[in-house]
Amino acid sequence: MTPTDAELIERSWHEPEHFATIFDRHAPHIQRYLARRLGGEAADDLVAETFLAAFAKRKSYDGGRPDARPWLYGIATHVVGQHRRTEVRRYRLREAIAPAPAEACHADRVAADVTAQSLRASLASALASLATPDRDVLLLIAWEQLTYDEVASALKIPVGTVRSRLNRARRKVREVLGAQDHNTVLEELLSNG
Repeated sequence: MTPTDAELIERSWHEPEHFATIFDRHAPHIQRYLARRLGGEAADDLVAETFLAAFAKRKSYDGGRPDARPWLYGIATHVVGQHRRTEVRRYRLREAIAPAPAEACHADRVAADVTAQSLRASLASALASLATPDRDVLLLIAWEQLTYDEVASALKIPVGTVRSRLNRARRKVREVLGAQDHNTVLEELLSNG
């Protein structure tokens, strides 16, 4: 039987090599989350920082939670908070400089690329306008598809606070985006970023 994350973390107290399995199981998810938030280059460093922090805090892990991923997302979100200025600068840069379309051989493809880039810039602006706690909740739910309970666990906040932050973030994003098609924007938010 495969041991749960909680069991592995507890074993790692006396045999630290067991924590490597936690890394193997969850690093790709944490890396993807961090890359979406801060870019690929920063993500690699911050994955290491996240797992070093998790390793240092492993004795305080709640053994009643068999899945460590929400806990790791919480640590990663805290690491992102430490690098918040870089994140906001990146969103503003995305807004100011949208990448050129890779190919422009078909009129429909060009129109789709222009629309997607316009949405990406608008979405970047909307995300940059959010308060950090609201943005953290929105991105954990939209990009990482965590449940409200998992977000609450990750960020160490009540589920009601998750709901209110998510509601506030969605409302603010709608305000910033104005009359654009919100379903298209939601699809953009849920895409690879």
